[in-house]
Amino acid sequence: MKNQKSIYALLLVPVFIFALLGFTADTEEVAAGYKVGDIAEDFSLPGIDGKMVSLADYPDAKGFLVIFTCNSCPYAVAYEDRIIALDKKYKTKGYPVLAINPNNPEIKPADNFAAMKVRAAEKGFTFPYLLDKGQTVYPKYGATRTPHVYLLQKTTEGNKVEYIGAIDDNYQDATQVEEKFVELAVDALLTGKEVKIKTTRAIGCSIKS
Repeated sequence: MKNQKSIYALLLVPVFIFALLGFTADTEEVAAGYKVGDIAEDFSLPGIDGKMVSLADYPDAKGFLVIFTCNSCPYAVAYEDRIIALDKKYKTKGYPVLAINPNNPEIKPADNFAAMKVRAAEKGFTFPYLLDKGQTVYPKYGATRTPHVYLLQKTTEGNKVEYIGAIDDNYQDATQVEEKFVELAVDALLTGKEVKIKTTRAIGCSIKS
């Protein structure tokens, strides 16, 4: 009996270590990247039109909706029309959408540059669709899902992160949405108010690296 208990204890050791490592990895994922209140660095990424795009290219913008998205994720696809609607509603008010595909095209061929051009044309994207070439930008932001939204506000210090998370509370059906997190956040900034809901959990596919 004593030997059996010893063997059982030894078998539990790898399980414990695995659980501990898993917890540590999750903690690091949550801890990495920008938080609300941080100043986001500018970037320069290739767009599907062949031009390099950065935040500095928009001197008249009041802020930005930086949205990490892609072609292949069903969650991202479900939100495409809503992302187009966000750009249409807020671009003229100073908050344009900049969509960034963070996936590694070698792992997800459906998200390669050529496929991005096709998808943008099919859907009639009204905003820049950029490739995070080398996957250097999304880790700085701390994006983990597609879609994952970062609302930036221009300040004298730089582009301040004001909201991080989901577009709304119902990815399955746009007609059943109860809380439009991004719209509430941008509307607050437009009226000089504080964003009430600053972070939500992004629902989508994991970024492929």
